[in-house]
Amino acid sequence: MMARKQALSVTDAAAGRIQELLAKRGKPSAGVRIGVRSRGCSGLSYTLEYADEKGRLDEIVEDKGVTILVDPKAIMFILGTEMDYVEEKLQSGFTFRNPNEKGRCGCGESFHV
Repeated sequence: MMARKQALSVTDAAAGRIQELLAKRGKPSAGVRIGVRSRGCSGLSYTLEYADEKGRLDEIVEDKGVTILVDPKAIMFILGTEMDYVEEKLQSGFTFRNPNEKGRCGCGESFHV
């Protein structure tokens, strides 16, 4: 039987940042949870939050020493996405390279599939 491809991949930079955030949190975490919500001019934006426990239907991605839980309602929107962490002079944060995106708003805040 072939192993199923993970829903999401994580770069070294993103994994390192997630580990830092979880270490600073000061309480045990199951990992971080990624979801999508309706927002912005293109329709959807990514959400990222601490996960205290694994949800029954969460898709579990374990990559580079971190656990990421994908909200079941978001899975079809982010299948195949690469999560990265970018630090630049004016801005730093997680970025998502999503092959499913059909378009993105000008400010980069939202996308549609």
